[in-house]
Amino acid sequence: MGQVAVKMKVMPQSPDVDLDALQDRLEQSLPEGAKINGFQREDVAFGLVALLPTVIVPDDAGGSGAVEEAFSTVEGVESLEVESQGRL
Repeated sequence: MGQVAVKMKVMPQSPDVDLDALQDRLEQSLPEGAKINGFQREDVAFGLVALLPTVIVPDDAGGSGAVEEAFSTVEGVESLEVESQGRL
């Protein structure tokens, strides 16, 4: 089976959220078989910075659904969306 790279946009609840700690919590919440292949940061507005993780998941795992579900329960996450995805 192949792998899928999913680039996500994770919005923190406020500009006061510690982004390094949020990154750690996101990495710890990953479902089995998924791994993060790097983070980028994007300035949004008024001091708010979004995290842009690229997550690698097996394509037989149902795509990004399990990762989205796991990330949505992480403390400090306001919202998330899939920016792009494609097979490797």
